[in-house]
Amino acid sequence: MLEEEYQLDYFRKQGLTRKICKSCGSAFWTRDSSRVNCGDAPCEPYTFIGNPVFAPHTIDEMREAFLSFFEKNGHTRIERYPVVARWRDDIYLTIASIADFQPFVTGGVVPPPANPLTISQPCIRLNDLDSVGKSGRHLTTFEMLAHHAFNTPGEEIYWKDRTVELCDQFLASIGGDLKKVTYKEHPWIGGGNAGPSLEVMIGGLEVATLVFMSLGRQKTDHPGYDLNGEKYYPMKLRIVDTGYGLERLVWASKGSPTIYDAVFPDMVSRVMSSAGISHLLENKDYTKILALNAKFAGLMDISGSNLFNLRKKVAAAIEISPEKLDRMITPIEKVYAIVDHTRCLAYMLGDCIVPSNVREGYLARLVIRRTLRMMNEFKMQDSLADLIEEQMKIIGTKKFEQDVAIVREIVDREVEKYAVTLERGTRIVQKVARTYKAKSQRVPLSEIITLYDSHGIPPDMIKDIAGREGAVIDLPDNFYSQIADMHSESKKEAVVDKTAGSAERVRGLPPTKKLYYEQPGDFEFEAVVIDFFNEYAVLDQTLFYPEGGGKPADTGSLVGSESMARVDDVVKIGEVILHHISGGVLQRGERVKGMIDEERRSSLMRHHTATHILLHAAKEVLGVHIHQSGAQKGAESSRIDIRHFKHITPDELHRIEIAANRMVMANQPVEISIENRTKAEQLYGFSLYQGGVPQGKDIRVVKVAGDIEACAGTHCRSTGEVGVIKILRVEHIQDGIERIEFAAGTAAIYYLQHLEEIVTSSADILSVQPENLPPTVTRFFSEWKDQKKEIERMSRKLVELEIKTIQPETIGGIPVVVKRIDLAPRELATIAAALSEKGGVALLATPGASARVVLASGDPRVNAGEIIGQVCSLLGGKGGGKPLMAQGGGPDVDKLDLALNVGRERIIAALKKSSP
Repeated sequence: MLEEEYQLDYFRKQGLTRKICKSCGSAFWTRDSSRVNCGDAPCEPYTFIGNPVFAPHTIDEMREAFLSFFEKNGHTRIERYPVVARWRDDIYLTIASIADFQPFVTGGVVPPPANPLTISQPCIRLNDLDSVGKSGRHLTTFEMLAHHAFNTPGEEIYWKDRTVELCDQFLASIGGDLKKVTYKEHPWIGGGNAGPSLEVMIGGLEVATLVFMSLGRQKTDHPGYDLNGEKYYPMKLRIVDTGYGLERLVWASKGSPTIYDAVFPDMVSRVMSSAGISHLLENKDYTKILALNAKFAGLMDISGSNLFNLRKKVAAAIEISPEKLDRMITPIEKVYAIVDHTRCLAYMLGDCIVPSNVREGYLARLVIRRTLRMMNEFKMQDSLADLIEEQMKIIGTKKFEQDVAIVREIVDREVEKYAVTLERGTRIVQKVARTYKAKSQRVPLSEIITLYDSHGIPPDMIKDIAGREGAVIDLPDNFYSQIADMHSESKKEAVVDKTAGSAERVRGLPPTKKLYYEQPGDFEFEAVVIDFFNEYAVLDQTLFYPEGGGKPADTGSLVGSESMARVDDVVKIGEVILHHISGGVLQRGERVKGMIDEERRSSLMRHHTATHILLHAAKEVLGVHIHQSGAQKGAESSRIDIRHFKHITPDELHRIEIAANRMVMANQPVEISIENRTKAEQLYGFSLYQGGVPQGKDIRVVKVAGDIEACAGTHCRSTGEVGVIKILRVEHIQDGIERIEFAAGTAAIYYLQHLEEIVTSSADILSVQPENLPPTVTRFFSEWKDQKKEIERMSRKLVELEIKTIQPETIGGIPVVVKRIDLAPRELATIAAALSEKGGVALLATPGASARVVLASGDPRVNAGEIIGQVCSLLGGKGGGKPLMAQGGGPDVDKLDLALNVGRERIIAALKKSSP
């Protein structure tokens, strides 16, 4: 980045000078003329531990000090966004305050909610998960205190000088000595944007980053800059993107040995006590060790094998062995990690994430199971649900959408699932370990990832079990961090492009007027053919709804002056709608009449509106965490997939169905409006985005019986037009996802009539009234089971009698039976087995629609599997099995005697062979 980007008037007026760090070579700005390093670790160790650089503040005090300071300086305080980034389709979790405004605000599509603004945004980053607790500074969840300004060509809010001035003023307001503050130049690149940035240091700790986002990858008229081999160009929108670490500010204000002691003093004490190690903190040597550990950790990357190097440095400083230090400090590090992780889970579950094997649910389960693994080592008194509830209370339960009782239920179920995983996992790992040991190979990382991803088996458990089996595994120290990175971003699913090759031609066509929005109740229209190619017709306007959002396209006809064409599919490219036709040809400029298949369109509209109603009903019955995972609308039935932490019970399903139909009977109007994205998000929240995140400045908001979503589909005018909603079935399609299939309107009536026909015909068969069907079926079923038991008893008697009466012939001293017996194949097998157990050979057959044959051998010379094949081939069929027992059959029943004779000859020939 160019040096002049950092030549600020504010620096010059305040007497700051630019220097080059003698350790790392980076440029920095300071008021201290004697300073020779940039103030960043590892160039400077932590000096604030035991020597705070700010006035003491609690978490709540520091947050309020920041927000109120910026409010007084012209910023609007806005509420935090959820930690699950539902307004983004590229990431699952909110990783920074600027993520709240990406991509639409930062892309200049919509204005920010306020300008300038200030916020305290909880963020979750799991890329350093394995370092949490060990480094003294790493957290999974942190609050990013921020102030943002969005400068446009028409309005300059403030830029670099004012940003640095505000930073100075804030640090001074909380007791910081500005002479100790350094501003390190550090070009910032991320998410397709770039710009100069300043890292703010005090006491060896980075407490803030001031980013001036002014460059983007999109080419403009201005000259570009080469950054990391890529070209970046000046943007129209220049954004002040600041991030102050709330927890770091509090840590620096207290000077405690670790960030965990500063931020979670009460929780650390509680978990220490629950783990039975609270006495350790009473030892002053531990306080010294933890402080040294944090200081040294601040000077190095502790991922992977570097953790051992950290242990060696601290051990040498206090003159003990690294192994003894590890035994001393590891329990406390795990307590710190448990405290951090439970706060992370409080935010995740409190913001309605449902643990599962996909998306953000996967990340929640990862943190849950890592926490449980550590808690189980301590055999803690507190449950995981207890600790998460306490964290929610500390943060403030009113700040969460989810109810504490539901969070506890979710956590308790996850604990049960984890216990089942551990029980099942031992056998799975043993099998894998033995396989690789037999091949004299190490168990590779890919196999460990598969065991974790597919079976949920934690890596420590894999290592322990594999070790007992004598196998060696490749397990990196940062395993959890790697897994989290692999699952942190959304991966675009490959879709079949029906219009491949058409985009170029369509690009020059005008937008198609969407009559289906303006006239949703109409089914006929007139239009002009703008273009016709590859069996696709483009009209100037259309009533045909294109496929999208899980809703099928309309079908119908286009009638021209000389021909009629069938419309069997409709797709949208940009703002142009293409109608796929069959059975006709249309000409450019031709005027056509379009006719929609009315009953199909009406049914699709009813099912689409019913989807919204059912989603809202499910929220009412199951809880606010219910979020749509997918949907598919149809004319005869539809389905909606929802995120839920357990199977939906029959009672819950009935309640959902009743709630949905009450909404229908209320006959509330369906309200549709085009609203500014930012204002809609502020009014309705991010549950707007149930079916994905639409593009553009304005979004189409559909309100149906309390459900409010961004939706592009066609709908009924009121809930009453939906008609009856009937849930057909519920299916558990994967962990954390329930699928509800339903029918609406006439389709629901058809389904109910079909059920009625089944009930009536069943009642007729049993000669009872329909209302007496359940007790009658129960009685018949009980009688059938009793009769089945009696038949089985009699069959056993027949088998015993047959075995007693059979007179085998003796061949070479071996009893042999070759016989037809009119019993079921299972009984034949029982008789044959009984004879073979006595050292004999039995070839038994039963006729029927097809012949069935069983051969059992108690003599090693007679291989049942080989002989049965030849016998069954004579019957026109096949047979097979093992040397001791084989079965088969064939349709040529009239050849059964011949087959038995051939089988007898094969048995005799085998017995005449000398014994092996």
